[in-house]
Amino acid sequence: MAIVVLISLGLMLAVLIHGRIPAMVVFSAWAGAYHVLGFISQDDLLSSYANPGLAVLVLLMIVSLALERAPILDLAFRHLIKGRPRGAILRMSVVTAAASAFLNNTAVVSALLGTITNQSTHSPSRLLLPLSYAALLGGITTLVGTSTNLVVNSFAVRAGLEPISMFQMAWVGIPVALSCIVVLAVVSHWLPDREPKRNGKSGNGYFLEARVAADSPLIGRSIEDNALRNLEGLFLVEIVRNNRLISPVTPTEVLESGDTLIFTGEMSKMHVLERFAGLQVFGNQADTLLRSNLVEVVISNESELANRTLRDVDFRTMFDAAVVGIRRGEKRLTGQLGRIPLRIGDALLLAVGKDFTQHRNLTRNFHVVGGAPLHPKLSSLQTVLSLSGFAAVIGLAATGALPLLAGLLILLSAFVAGRLLSPGEIRRRFPFELVLTVGGALAVARALDASGAATLLTDGIRFAFNDLGVWGAFIGIYIMTVILTECVTNNAAAALAFPIALNTARAFGADPTPFVMIVAYAASAAFLIPSGYQTHLMVYSPGRYRTLDFIRIGTPVSLIYGIVAVSLTPYVFPF
Repeated sequence: MAIVVLISLGLMLAVLIHGRIPAMVVFSAWAGAYHVLGFISQDDLLSSYANPGLAVLVLLMIVSLALERAPILDLAFRHLIKGRPRGAILRMSVVTAAASAFLNNTAVVSALLGTITNQSTHSPSRLLLPLSYAALLGGITTLVGTSTNLVVNSFAVRAGLEPISMFQMAWVGIPVALSCIVVLAVVSHWLPDREPKRNGKSGNGYFLEARVAADSPLIGRSIEDNALRNLEGLFLVEIVRNNRLISPVTPTEVLESGDTLIFTGEMSKMHVLERFAGLQVFGNQADTLLRSNLVEVVISNESELANRTLRDVDFRTMFDAAVVGIRRGEKRLTGQLGRIPLRIGDALLLAVGKDFTQHRNLTRNFHVVGGAPLHPKLSSLQTVLSLSGFAAVIGLAATGALPLLAGLLILLSAFVAGRLLSPGEIRRRFPFELVLTVGGALAVARALDASGAATLLTDGIRFAFNDLGVWGAFIGIYIMTVILTECVTNNAAAALAFPIALNTARAFGADPTPFVMIVAYAASAAFLIPSGYQTHLMVYSPGRYRTLDFIRIGTPVSLIYGIVAVSLTPYVFPF
């Protein structure tokens, strides 16, 4: 049985790393299969999805929907990022980490994404990557700082261990976070400076697709004759003709019916295309579409657009908006935009209709980078009351006066009663994907433990590190969890690593607490690749980053993170 589970686990990791199938589908399928095969009972399967830690996590996510609209961070950051880049990064990172210690990391980054992208003091590429790293670092300082901590805590409680208290992780988490923030400031000169130019060919990195209609007077005339060269702020880079790419485009190239023209440059200058009769921008007449408001958004990790094309989803009907540009980091997207599979983190430039903001699926699918926010900010009184209420819940939970689950339920009821949240918004933003992913991961971890597969892996770790003793095994658990979290989600990494860590501690006769804590810390150590953490994907396109940027900056941060976490954890929580 154990061998079968190990083989299937390897297959599951391969599917997750491939990334084509959503994690919630993979974990749910494996959890169901393990139940059918008799590896876990029905009660164990159901209790994985009804876990108290998961319930707290869901409530935190829902409460954050209101808290993320508080304008306090947005106002503070306008002052924090003034001055020299190194000082701005240091101040910004400290405040971001402090906010992320209590608020959802994604909500913190989402609230600041537009502010940092649109400010003119520093290039966004100098600030957005530190913003994402700081949000992740703040999450390791409290129990509610990140979903991973709550997942690990639920495992600890189920295993009969003492639950992790509200600020127990801070003894190691704060030194780790501060050390990494200092490293970020020191290596800040390695951050790319990709300030978008406002003229010529560089533009803002988007590619605009325009199609020559069958009755267009442009047909049969050259690019030069049609005056499509030297457009104000726009540059014709490619022509797609019968699935064939013409690049570069010469002045003598003659246009044909159905040609798709690909422009780059300043999307604010798109109005210059209005004078060309028979030129359609993404299936619409240019003169009607380009008079719409322009909104820049990033596809969220909850979006239903991931791995689908614009044509697949009928984008205009779904959102009353047309996509006039797509950007993926600095990667150049060529060809017909409607046929490009979208990814989480892609930046879209939208020409929106008058009903755009009325669509109820916007906040689930997008983070706004440029343009009006999708929801109005809280008033000053609402901000004070909501943050005070949240602080009271955290304080009461920390002192043991009120369970966190009960406190969050009361706070959620107050938010609904005060109309900070509506039942409809809760239904639309309910984190179903998170529930299925975490619940499935917990069920898979139970099968790993119950089948004896975790014991087999523990025996292997003990054999490999027997000469190095408990310290060697401890470091081995950290490295294994870090590799997992870079390859799959942080919650999945924690769920898979926990039973192995617990069995390893018992095999060496050590206190399980440091092993439990190091799994929590290691599962949040995702710094090296954009797909390693959801906030990295959020900043990837607005910052015009490349994977190499994450490796360059993330490597020293990851090394210091590991050294401080591995050194301090056994000191604070002895073996």
